[in-house]
Amino acid sequence: MSRALPQPATLRPVEVAAPERFAHSESRKAMFRLDQDMIVTIDGPAASGKTATAEELARVLGLQVLSTGAMYRCATAIAMEHKIAREHTFRLLEIVRKSHMHFNWHAKTEEGRPSPEIIAFGKSYAKRITDEEVTSNVSEFSEVIPLRELMVGMQRDIAKAHPRLITEGRDQGSVVFPDADVKFFLWASPRVRAERRRQQLLVKKGIDRDLGELEKEIAARDENDRRKPYGALVQPEDALSINSDKLDLAGVVALMRDHVLAKARA
Repeated sequence: MSRALPQPATLRPVEVAAPERFAHSESRKAMFRLDQDMIVTIDGPAASGKTATAEELARVLGLQVLSTGAMYRCATAIAMEHKIAREHTFRLLEIVRKSHMHFNWHAKTEEGRPSPEIIAFGKSYAKRITDEEVTSNVSEFSEVIPLRELMVGMQRDIAKAHPRLITEGRDQGSVVFPDADVKFFLWASPRVRAERRRQQLLVKKGIDRDLGELEKEIAARDENDRRKPYGALVQPEDALSINSDKLDLAGVVALMRDHVLAKARA
């Protein structure tokens, strides 16, 4: 059993024909085909492996991937760099708009996997958004409802430009794309997520955090996210729930891939 969700190398991409657009938007709810536009959402609590899962599932299915968490982290980093408190809503929205936040869709990880890179003010924020300072403050800034409304609009605009998309976050299937073709809710226990987060910090940054403290922080964030007045952490009724406590990344992606294929054939 792997706690760190290692990258799989065994799943082969699903082969489909060239993309086609739907003739009528109302047909999206009834059925979809793998060679047409489709939106797949992955929601779930923090540190549940949504980003890595979305990136690998996108590779297997031949889709693009959107990390909404990267957008909120980028907005948080921008606010902190410009010394803007969350209460100063007008200035916050103004600076985020001026940043021209977008993604470099051609970026890849060191392993060669597609991993869109968040860009603002013409420079990459990919490393900045992983700083502990940003991690500690992103939940606070993501509570700002006007900022969430701005982000929801931006995410929907991205989907219009990239209509074959896997999008992950906290409210993708419940708020942003309630009519998505396929929805997932990915979760793991606070203890397992704390172990994965601790390992990630050790490997990537050489930081050794206390496991008990990390578990408490994750549990507290879960409770806070469930109480959000807008974009709260909820499992959409039509989402497939996946507990990754005893699954590695390959196992999670295989379950999701098979579910998408089954839905496409229905």
